Amino acid sequence: MGKKRFWKLQYSVTIFVIIGVILMIAPVSIESSRQAYFISKWKEVFSRMEYVHQVIRTHISDDMIKNYNMASTSEEKEQIVMMLLKPYLRLTQAKLPRHYQIFYMNKHKVDKDDYWYFKEYYYADTGVIVGLKDVNRQKASEPVFIMMFDVNGMLPPNTWGKDVYGIVFYETRVTAIGAEEPMDKLPQDCSPHGRGLYCSYYYLIGGEFEE
Repeated sequence: MGKKRFWKLQYSVTIFVIIGVILMIAPVSIESSRQAYFISKWKEVFSRMEYVHQVIRTHISDDMIKNYNMASTSEEKEQIVMMLLKPYLRLTQAKLPRHYQIFYMNKHKVDKDDYWYFKEYYYADTGVIVGLKDVNRQKASEPVFIMMFDVNGMLPPNTWGKDVYGIVFYETRVTAIGAEEPMDKLPQDCSPHGRGLYCSYYYLIGGEFEE
């Protein structure tokens, strides 16, 4: 009887250990799968924006360029750009609840005074939330505008480098945020201690999230 009870005790302990390991691994596995899904969605969005950029460059008229250059405010320029993008992304004005906020990866909220704060949001036909912002360029070589994409819509985490990514729109090309940065800065920013902005480019070139 003693050996049988000891065997049952060992068996129970083994089961509890296995269950404990599963419970420890499961959240990490789920989070990794979710992050992989977000990155996959982001890659689809970026590929689409490269195509949109090519189409716009091919079909944009001289009048549209003239209207954009003559616009006196950033708001007017944003509206012109939005009208250019609308047929390809089927953008509609988004009336988001007050609790919808964007965070950096280091858990700091993106404040209204931050460069990466977007005042206006739009819904794309894929359910992605899109932010658009004129950057008031001074030279032709500088960006025309920047865009933010929350690939998870209003659902959390609403965080740069997790479900929020961005592009920089130039006259001649479109790049992911971080593409112009030194390579050693990418993993530093794409980490719990960084803002997560450069994850936009880092993930496109095969980079992995730094725990």
